[in-house]
Amino acid sequence: MRHFLDFEKQIAELEGKIEELRRMSEPDGLNIADEVAKLTEKADRQLRATYAKLTPWQKTLVSRHPDRPKGRDYIAGLITEWTPLSGDRAFADDAAVIGGLGRFFGHSVVVLATEKGSDTESRVAHNFGMARPEGYRKARRLMELAGRFGLPILSFVDTAGAFPGIEAEARGQAEAIARSIEAGLAAPVPFLATVIGEGGSGGAIALAAADRVLMLEHTIYSVISPEGCASILWRDAAQAPAAADAMRLTADDLKRLELIDAVIPEPIGGAHRAPDEAIRTVGAALHEALLPLLSLDGPALIARRRDKFLGMGRELAA
Repeated sequence: MRHFLDFEKQIAELEGKIEELRRMSEPDGLNIADEVAKLTEKADRQLRATYAKLTPWQKTLVSRHPDRPKGRDYIAGLITEWTPLSGDRAFADDAAVIGGLGRFFGHSVVVLATEKGSDTESRVAHNFGMARPEGYRKARRLMELAGRFGLPILSFVDTAGAFPGIEAEARGQAEAIARSIEAGLAAPVPFLATVIGEGGSGGAIALAAADRVLMLEHTIYSVISPEGCASILWRDAAQAPAAADAMRLTADDLKRLELIDAVIPEPIGGAHRAPDEAIRTVGAALHEALLPLLSLDGPALIARRRDKFLGMGRELAA
């Protein structure tokens, strides 16, 4: 059953009527096919109009949509000969970060992804995509593995942020995130990161200190969630929509500020309405971004990556 967001009420009503008509036997004098066609066209127009003018808060809600394709879906759709690798070789395996080896358009690659899960059981198993220190240490281990064997790195980011529990802090959460960022910046191989849902705080950038950072059209990327920002500034999480407006957290905002490199269009109505199409589009964008990087050697990649991140905000500051 399709999940509708609050601002999709009119779309939900139209699509509900369409489903009711399709289940009806055709009464005398009523051409159900014609009625369905008219309502489908109207619903499509409403969907296009709604998604053409989403507010930052509405985009935040779309980025969190429970039916959006997750990290595992992108791996299944884009990576062949997938071989998962587990554990940080220090404490444990963290299911919030998945990683391994595979082939992408014929290229051997290392893949990392934060995984939220798609139902109650899997969400609990993956800790809702919020990684503990061992998750970021696993990411670091695999980035270093990629560097040793000359394998490009692909990462898929979808997390509200790192897990804030006491045990995570006790095991060095901040240090683990910092080391993962350091490993990304120092990787002597092409590194592409894609925000496929939420890009939350250090938990996101730990897997996104990349040569090219791409965002899907209806995703967000920010140092804090709108609710967290509103709680700090107004002491009221209900002010999250106002915070989202001020934070410049959408893909279009971040591309305009030159903090990311490309915005990948989504199917009308969001990636959750046509997951296979969204995954194919991401694959094509990643392949296009990867090819120019394959001709660069390790020192050149590291120097370019360093200049890119050090240059962020310079023109705005000036």
